[in-house]
Amino acid sequence: MFPTLIGTVVIAGIIGYLSERKGFTHNGILQSIIICIGGAFLFYFISLMFGIGFASKGLNAIVSSVGALVIVPTHWRK
Repeated sequence: MFPTLIGTVVIAGIIGYLSERKGFTHNGILQSIIICIGGAFLFYFISLMFGIGFASKGLNAIVSSVGALVIVPTHWRK
């Protein structure tokens, strides 16, 4: 369980960094990484509690990170 959690954080951090560098978001590098890690943590614990998600833990981390980047910034912008 612990190595999966560490892998989820690493994948989410990479997704946050790359999304900012490629121009997908305009939040700032640190903010994008924090958003991705938060979304990945949330989805990781939901998948542990309820068994919701894909078969691959890495795919769960990628989808949840991108989903958090799409939902969180657009929710607060006008």
